[in-house]
Amino acid sequence: MLRLITDFDGPIMDVSERYYQVYKFCLEKTRRPGQVVRELSKPEFWLYKRKQIHETQIALDSGLDSEQAQEFAKLRKKTVHTQPYFEYDRLIPGIVDVLLKVEKAGVDFLVMTMRRQRELEFALNKYDLGKFFPENRRYCLTNDYVKTRDIDDKPLLMARALQELPPATDIWMVGDTEADIISSKRHGVKIITVESGIRDRAQLETYNPDYIVNNMSEAVDFILKTSLQQAR
Repeated sequence: MLRLITDFDGPIMDVSERYYQVYKFCLEKTRRPGQVVRELSKPEFWLYKRKQIHETQIALDSGLDSEQAQEFAKLRKKTVHTQPYFEYDRLIPGIVDVLLKVEKAGVDFLVMTMRRQRELEFALNKYDLGKFFPENRRYCLTNDYVKTRDIDDKPLLMARALQELPPATDIWMVGDTEADIISSKRHGVKIITVESGIRDRAQLETYNPDYIVNNMSEAVDFILKTSLQQAR
C-alpha cells in the first residue's frame, strides 16, 4: 500500500498573503507616530521569508529601530496564526485536481500540519477539502497544545501517525520546510519538498530532502510514477 503524507500550508495552501498582511499590520502598530518606515512590497517580503531571514531583520530593513524590531517580532508571532488573518489564505492553483488524482489512484492519503485543529478545520470547511481527508487522516495540533519549535513538534506528530496507522509498503511525505524534512528522515519516510511554500530551494537543500520539485502536482506525479515502477 502506498501512503502519502502531505503538509497543508505550502503544498496545498498559499499562505503568502496572510503573512504579508500580518507584516503590514505589525509594522503599522510598531512604528511611532510620524516615523518614516519603508514598507516592503509583497515580492520583497516573501523573498525574505523564503530565505528564512529573521523577523527582527525584516523589521530593521523596514525602518524600525532595534527595540521596535523586538516588539515587531513578538507581535508578529502573536498575530500570524489568528483570525481574521486565516481569511487571506488561498488554495495553490490547480490543487483540487491534484487531490482528485491522488484519490483516484487509491493512495492512503493524510494531512500532517502544525495548524491547530480549529485552524485546519476552518480551511478544510472553507474550501470543501474535508472529503479528501477523513478525520482519522488528519494529524494536527490540539487547540490547547503548547508549541515549542516545529522541528521538535512535527516529529512527535509523525511518530503518532506511524504508530496509529496500519502498515504501508511505501510511505512518502510532501512538505515545504525543514520540519517536514527532519520529521521524515527521523522516521525513515521518503521526503519530497516543494518550492511553492515558505522556503526557497537553497534553504531546502540545506536539509538534504530526497527530492525537490516545484509544487504538489509535480510531487504527486513523481511519487505515483515511482511507486508504479517499484510495483512492477
